[in-house]
Amino acid sequence: MNTEPAGERVELTRVWAGADIGREHHHVAVVNGDGERVFSRRVANDETALLETIGDVLGLAEEVTWAIDLHGSESVRLLTLLLDHGQKVVYVPGMVVNRAAEGYRGAGRTDAKDALIIADQARMRRDLTVLDGDDDLVVELRMLVARRKDLAADRTRAVNRLHDQLLAICPALQRALDLTTKGPLTLLTGFQTPTALRAIGVGGLTTWLKDRKVRNAAALAAKAVTAAQSQHTTLPAERTAALLAAQLAQGVTTLNEQLKDLDALIEDRFRRHPSAEVIVSMPGIGVLLGAEFVADHPSSARPRLRGEGRRVLLHRSGCGGALRPPPLHGHDRCLHGTASVHRAVGPTGDRPD
Repeated sequence: MNTEPAGERVELTRVWAGADIGREHHHVAVVNGDGERVFSRRVANDETALLETIGDVLGLAEEVTWAIDLHGSESVRLLTLLLDHGQKVVYVPGMVVNRAAEGYRGAGRTDAKDALIIADQARMRRDLTVLDGDDDLVVELRMLVARRKDLAADRTRAVNRLHDQLLAICPALQRALDLTTKGPLTLLTGFQTPTALRAIGVGGLTTWLKDRKVRNAAALAAKAVTAAQSQHTTLPAERTAALLAAQLAQGVTTLNEQLKDLDALIEDRFRRHPSAEVIVSMPGIGVLLGAEFVADHPSSARPRLRGEGRRVLLHRSGCGGALRPPPLHGHDRCLHGTASVHRAVGPTGDRPD
């Protein structure tokens, strides 16, 4: 849908443009100072189409404030074009849009309506984050962190499937092996069934594992052979299950190696960030969580004062009991860590009072 001012165009003093971000198309809506829609257009996520729309919107008023609801790969082209043209862009979180939608007329949700809500929220709110262009380092970290999350999820699924396959072969062996470590995974690439383990014996398996640089080879071999000796019954489809178990073990090993290489890349990029030492000085914040913070909150991770991390750390690490938070677990620990970093560098990189 395209909406243009009827009749002779009257240039406004200020307007707010909201963009509902999509993969292939965005929808841009513009409101005036009274919240009335003066422009609405569905635009392809293509540089030529976006530049044309930006030009048309800039022709509506002397001052334009842009707002987007998604800060990621889908919006990077539009955001880059806007910043290259010196435009002010604010971020309206999706949660804000969802809550505000209840107060607008009309049933259902459309891209055009969401774009209108985004523009109107930018007009009314004064607490929205102003977006800056991300440098190459932040973009690299964002891509690396996203890739690591995918690989970690793939590894978890592969380990769970490997547990299931071992249950179909030898439940005692499945219980005896820690499938998150290199040694048991290496063992399973060569031996998966009780018959094969009993045949090679502890001595032979120890030598086989040592040849493959497995630590504590003798203890692992003894544990595996002991588990194999507890079962002399061949379970159904054991050969197929053993083949799949060997493939899964090799797959998990490959994923572990990829994650190790990726972690090295993430640490290398993260250590180059000017706020790296400030961020990791916070209790419970390591390189990976720090890299996620920089990727998700690039403007908050941009420091302005030297040595501020040291001062915050001394303040947080004092002996006063009131300064020590209660122990946290799981996701709560991650949330606490992110909040600590926000306090350290401030919402715009300034040291908090």
